[in-house]
Amino acid sequence: MALKGRVHRFGDDINTDEIIPARYLNTSDPLELAQHAMEDADPDFVKKMRPGDFIVAGKNFGCGSSREHAPLALKAAGLAGVIAASFARIFYRNAFNMGLPIFESPEAAAALQGGEEVSVDLNTGEIVAPATGARFASQPIPPFMQQLLADGGLMAHLKKKLEAR
Repeated sequence: MALKGRVHRFGDDINTDEIIPARYLNTSDPLELAQHAMEDADPDFVKKMRPGDFIVAGKNFGCGSSREHAPLALKAAGLAGVIAASFARIFYRNAFNMGLPIFESPEAAAALQGGEEVSVDLNTGEIVAPATGARFASQPIPPFMQQLLADGGLMAHLKKKLEAR
Protein backbone atom coordinates (compact mmCIF):
# COMPACT_ATOMS: atom_id res chain seq x y z
CA MET A 1 0.00 0.00 0.00
CA ALA A 2 1.31 3.46 -0.86
CA LEU A 3 0.50 6.80 0.73
CA LYS A 4 0.71 9.92 -1.46
CA GLY A 5 0.67 13.63 -0.64
CA ARG A 6 2.47 16.96 -0.56
CA VAL A 7 5.44 17.79 1.64
CA HIS A 8 5.38 20.38 4.45
CA ARG A 9 8.95 21.08 5.65
CA PHE A 10 10.03 21.59 9.24
CA GLY A 11 13.48 21.63 10.84
CA ASP A 12 15.24 19.75 13.61
CA ASP A 13 14.02 19.23 17.16
CA ILE A 14 10.31 19.90 16.58
CA ASN A 15 8.93 19.26 20.05
CA THR A 16 5.51 18.06 21.13
CA ASP A 17 4.58 21.55 22.32
CA GLU A 18 5.10 22.82 18.76
CA ILE A 19 3.08 19.90 17.40
CA ILE A 20 0.17 20.58 19.79
CA PRO A 21 0.64 23.46 22.23
CA ALA A 22 0.05 22.70 25.91
CA ARG A 23 -2.73 25.31 26.06
CA TYR A 24 -4.94 22.85 24.11
CA LEU A 25 -4.31 19.80 26.28
CA ASN A 26 -7.53 20.36 28.22
CA THR A 27 -9.28 18.39 25.47
CA SER A 28 -8.72 14.95 24.03
CA ASP A 29 -11.18 15.53 21.16
CA PRO A 30 -9.17 14.68 18.02
CA LEU A 31 -11.05 17.18 15.84
CA GLU A 32 -10.40 20.03 18.28
CA LEU A 33 -6.73 19.07 18.54
CA ALA A 34 -6.47 18.87 14.73
CA GLN A 35 -7.44 22.55 14.41
CA HIS A 36 -4.28 23.48 16.32
CA ALA A 37 -1.76 21.01 14.85
CA MET A 38 1.69 22.58 14.37
CA GLU A 39 0.26 25.96 15.39
CA ASP A 40 3.35 27.19 17.23
CA ALA A 41 5.73 26.01 14.49
CA ASP A 42 3.58 27.38 11.62
CA PRO A 43 0.37 29.25 12.52
CA ASP A 44 -1.05 28.63 9.02
CA PHE A 45 -0.19 24.93 8.80
CA VAL A 46 -3.77 23.63 9.13
CA LYS A 47 -4.98 26.10 6.49
CA LYS A 48 -2.23 25.04 4.04
CA MET A 49 -2.32 21.28 4.45
CA ARG A 50 -4.67 18.88 2.71
CA PRO A 51 -5.66 15.39 3.85
CA GLY A 52 -2.98 12.94 2.78
CA ASP A 53 -0.07 15.38 3.06
CA PHE A 54 3.20 14.64 4.86
CA ILE A 55 5.37 16.49 7.31
CA VAL A 56 9.06 16.15 6.47
CA ALA A 57 11.41 17.17 9.25
CA GLY A 58 14.98 16.91 10.45
CA LYS A 59 16.31 15.05 13.44
CA ASN A 60 14.59 14.37 16.76
CA PHE A 61 11.00 15.02 15.62
CA GLY A 62 8.56 14.78 18.54
CA CYS A 63 11.05 15.49 21.31
CA GLY A 64 9.86 16.93 24.61
CA SER A 65 6.99 15.61 26.67
CA SER A 66 5.45 12.21 26.07
CA ARG A 67 1.97 13.51 25.25
CA GLU A 68 -0.10 11.25 23.03
CA HIS A 69 -2.00 14.35 21.92
CA ALA A 70 0.84 15.20 19.48
CA PRO A 71 0.49 12.28 17.03
CA LEU A 72 -3.27 12.27 17.60
CA ALA A 73 -3.51 15.93 16.48
CA LEU A 74 -1.46 15.20 13.34
CA LYS A 75 -3.50 12.15 12.44
CA ALA A 76 -6.81 13.93 13.07
CA ALA A 77 -5.63 16.85 10.90
CA GLY A 78 -5.45 14.35 8.05
CA LEU A 79 -1.72 13.86 7.62
CA ALA A 80 -0.72 10.66 5.84
CA GLY A 81 2.41 10.51 7.97
CA VAL A 82 5.71 12.03 9.01
CA ILE A 83 9.08 11.51 7.35
CA ALA A 84 12.03 12.61 9.49
CA ALA A 85 15.75 12.11 9.86
CA SER A 86 15.02 10.69 13.32
CA PHE A 87 12.27 10.59 15.93
CA ALA A 88 12.21 10.92 19.67
CA ARG A 89 11.62 7.36 20.89
CA ILE A 90 8.47 8.11 22.90
CA PHE A 91 6.93 9.95 19.92
CA TYR A 92 7.83 6.99 17.70
CA ARG A 93 5.85 4.60 19.87
CA ASN A 94 2.98 7.03 20.49
CA ALA A 95 2.62 7.61 16.73
CA PHE A 96 1.99 3.94 16.04
CA ASN A 97 -0.26 3.66 19.11
CA MET A 98 -2.36 6.54 17.73
CA GLY A 99 -2.34 5.15 14.17
CA LEU A 100 0.01 7.72 12.56
CA PRO A 101 2.55 6.23 10.11
CA ILE A 102 6.10 7.55 10.50
CA PHE A 103 9.18 6.92 8.39
CA GLU A 104 12.79 7.46 9.40
CA SER A 105 15.01 8.46 6.48
CA PRO A 106 17.79 11.03 6.93
CA GLU A 107 18.33 11.14 3.15
CA ALA A 108 14.67 11.85 2.35
CA ALA A 109 14.45 14.39 5.17
CA ALA A 110 17.43 16.27 3.72
CA ALA A 111 16.32 16.16 0.08
CA LEU A 112 12.53 16.56 -0.05
CA GLN A 113 11.28 20.09 -0.58
CA GLY A 114 8.14 21.84 0.64
CA GLY A 115 5.24 21.50 -1.81
CA GLU A 116 6.82 18.50 -3.54
CA GLU A 117 4.64 15.43 -4.10
CA VAL A 118 5.83 12.26 -2.42
CA SER A 119 4.67 8.67 -2.10
CA VAL A 120 5.64 6.12 0.54
CA ASP A 121 5.21 2.38 0.18
CA LEU A 122 4.29 0.87 3.56
CA ASN A 123 5.45 -2.61 2.51
CA THR A 124 8.92 -1.67 1.29
CA GLY A 125 9.53 1.64 3.08
CA GLU A 126 10.50 3.24 -0.23
CA ILE A 127 9.91 6.99 -0.44
CA VAL A 128 9.59 8.38 -3.97
CA ALA A 129 9.47 11.97 -5.24
CA PRO A 130 7.77 11.45 -8.64
CA ALA A 131 8.70 14.87 -10.08
CA THR A 132 12.44 14.23 -9.71
CA GLY A 133 12.44 10.43 -9.68
CA ALA A 134 14.41 10.50 -6.41
CA ARG A 135 14.07 7.38 -4.27
CA PHE A 136 14.90 7.00 -0.60
CA ALA A 137 14.93 4.07 1.80
CA SER A 138 13.21 3.86 5.15
CA GLN A 139 12.38 0.83 7.25
CA PRO A 140 9.33 -1.00 5.93
CA ILE A 141 6.45 -1.16 8.38
CA PRO A 142 6.04 -4.80 9.48
CA PRO A 143 2.68 -6.40 8.59
CA PHE A 144 1.47 -6.51 12.22
CA MET A 145 2.21 -2.78 12.58
CA GLN A 146 0.44 -2.08 9.27
CA GLN A 147 -2.60 -3.86 10.70
CA LEU A 148 -2.39 -1.71 13.83
CA LEU A 149 -2.31 1.42 11.61
CA ALA A 150 -5.18 0.14 9.43
CA ASP A 151 -7.27 -0.45 12.54
CA GLY A 152 -6.71 3.15 13.66
CA GLY A 153 -4.12 2.61 16.39
CA LEU A 154 -3.46 0.33 19.33
CA MET A 155 -6.71 0.79 21.24
CA ALA A 156 -8.88 0.37 18.12
CA HIS A 157 -6.81 -2.68 17.18
CA LEU A 158 -7.29 -4.29 20.61
CA LYS A 159 -11.00 -3.49 20.57
CA LYS A 160 -11.34 -5.14 17.16
CA LYS A 161 -9.53 -8.25 18.43
CA LEU A 162 -11.72 -8.48 21.52
CA GLU A 163 -14.92 -8.07 19.51
CA ALA A 164 -13.80 -10.86 17.16
CA ARG A 165 -13.75 -13.37 20.03
